[in-house]
Amino acid sequence: MLTPRENLLKVFRHETPEWIPIVGHVDPYNQPNREGMAPELAEALGEVQWHSEATVVFSRHLGIDIMDYYSAPVRISRRNVTVESSTTGDITTNVWHTPKGDLREVSRVCREDNGAVSSNYTEHLIKGPEDIPAFAAIFEDEQVELDEGALAQIKQRRALIGDDGMLMHFMAGTPLGMMYRVYSGVASLAYLWMDARAALLDLFQVMEKNYHRSYELAGASDADALVGMDDTSTTAISPAMFEICNVELTNERSALAHAAGKLYFHHSCGLIRHLLPIYRQTEIDAVHAYTIPPIGDATIADGRRELGDRITIIAGLGQLAGPMGDRDAVRTDIRKMFEQAAGSATNCGNAAADHFILGLAAYPNRTMEETKFILDVCREFQRR
Repeated sequence: MLTPRENLLKVFRHETPEWIPIVGHVDPYNQPNREGMAPELAEALGEVQWHSEATVVFSRHLGIDIMDYYSAPVRISRRNVTVESSTTGDITTNVWHTPKGDLREVSRVCREDNGAVSSNYTEHLIKGPEDIPAFAAIFEDEQVELDEGALAQIKQRRALIGDDGMLMHFMAGTPLGMMYRVYSGVASLAYLWMDARAALLDLFQVMEKNYHRSYELAGASDADALVGMDDTSTTAISPAMFEICNVELTNERSALAHAAGKLYFHHSCGLIRHLLPIYRQTEIDAVHAYTIPPIGDATIADGRRELGDRITIIAGLGQLAGPMGDRDAVRTDIRKMFEQAAGSATNCGNAAADHFILGLAAYPNRTMEETKFILDVCREFQRR
């Protein structure tokens, strides 16, 4: 009998899987609502932390495949740069002291009544071109080394998963993506792109040198895939910006992963319809967190047409984020995803659907009954 792990790997080997994989995901923000949850699951989950065993526990409880995540086995140290940190309530202020000057950032933890936790920057490190030298000094000062202790922990997590699935490393996005997500925000990045592009592109090279080393070191682990957490979206950048900055870089990362016997996924949880033809130019194995309308702007049919038959779509079940009052409409919407992946309204199992995985993320605003309804509908269509 084919194991879930082998069935998942068949998807990426361009072979015909026995079923379309449905994989779970849990993190501090995407965590299941405890309403109606079995007491034994609630106890096993405990307080969800980043890189905890929650995804494994959640997936096994629901009887779905596992695609777990863990931090890369990389340790970063700095010799001359120091950070002065202070926290008041949910607000943390960091002042970075570098040889080229000081930089300040402020982040705020947001806590929802349903238990979800997220963190957002209210002030970014880079506010204008004058901050680039000090920011570059942070990366120039870094020493990126293999963390042997983390390697052992990753081996344990891989053993825990066993034949029930795969393990990924969530890693830094592209320098362009890290700028709008973390270091500058969208507005400052737009000004830098127009007013100081040469300095910005030079900075990206400094950043990617360290990121490249991290990807290189991650190849030594027992994980199956490296994931560039780029959160790519045309709400933040244009397709031309991605093409200029990221095609060659993404191919280099893919080559590193493949040389180590691993897959490379590009995490894109935003608006990407106009980026799909550019993704096709790269050697990525999958678009991770592919987001359908109404949150995203690309249907599964768009992805199959524009990505071709080599790149796998790992799509989120966005129906959990939308209205669920009309269950028949939700069921029709899910069926449409399977049909579009298969390229046919009458056959949900032809070769085109072999590059298709569905992600069932926990939603804190959805009860376990609603989550199981979505899963039960998927199970109607996932088998050939």
